[in-house]
Amino acid sequence: SISCPPLSHDPLLLPSLPAKLINGGIAGLIGVSCVFPIDLAKTRLQNQQNGSRLYTSMSDCLIKTIRSEGYFGMYRGSAVNLTLVTPEKAIKLAANDFFRQYLSKDGQKLTLVKEMLAGCGAGTCQVIVTTPMEMLKIQLQDAGRIEAQRKLMPETVVPGTVPTKSPTAMQLTRELLKEKGIAGLYKGLGATLLRDVPFSIIYFPLFANLNDLGKRGAEGPAPFYVSFLAGCLAGSTAAVAVNPVDVIKTRIQSMNRGSTEETYSGVTDCISKIMKNEGPSAFLKGAYCRALVIAPLFGIAQVVYFFGVGEYILSFLPGN
Repeated sequence: SISCPPLSHDPLLLPSLPAKLINGGIAGLIGVSCVFPIDLAKTRLQNQQNGSRLYTSMSDCLIKTIRSEGYFGMYRGSAVNLTLVTPEKAIKLAANDFFRQYLSKDGQKLTLVKEMLAGCGAGTCQVIVTTPMEMLKIQLQDAGRIEAQRKLMPETVVPGTVPTKSPTAMQLTRELLKEKGIAGLYKGLGATLLRDVPFSIIYFPLFANLNDLGKRGAEGPAPFYVSFLAGCLAGSTAAVAVNPVDVIKTRIQSMNRGSTEETYSGVTDCISKIMKNEGPSAFLKGAYCRALVIAPLFGIAQVVYFFGVGEYILSFLPGN
């Protein structure tokens, strides 16, 4: 019989890259399935500008979405996320682990600066997948808001700019590649880097130190609930901290707009127009939604790492 290898109890030190990739992928799939409706509300709230407000809060957005688009309307764009979240989360977690191991000397505890450098490396690596994933997801998520504007607030929509039928992810991809080439899928790359690099710089050191507080003894592992809570707290803290950049990224990547809504040529143009037209509070739009999305995503990820799901699956492959 095939025996199961010892399960890893340190979410930052897994024995093999394939196990890290599997753990990150499984965690991403579970997490996205659980919190995607909240992410949809976040996108729609962030894209609302003065004069075209349809939603007053997250709950209002979700209720109106269910009424106008049905239950599955809350999952618009989820196929893109479920397809690409596996490589995205896998790259992020595996890259952080790689950089931590590279920067550590003889297994010694990393200094805070080195922990931040490892997080920076992880955030930089993940945008390869994150940028096109978010670009497509945002168009699909926001399509319902634009359609609702067309019905309820027709004066805010430019005639002929809103398709009567929502495009699919493949149609959007073909359209972007045809019109702008690969650069079309990477619109907002700079804003994505400005969001994901600081996020990782905050998240990974914060998680590692919070997780260490719950360890049993100097060398013992932290209980799984400590890893979960540490992941949730570190994730929500980092999410709120970078929310202003997430608003900027969402606005820049959105292709369809109402007639009263601003368009943006880049990060600095977006910042100045938001400050001028909506004030600094606009940068916090969707912050609590983002915290509610990110906290369980990373809490689940750390629990999957804790139980060593990837190692368990690999144990059934020939040669293990």
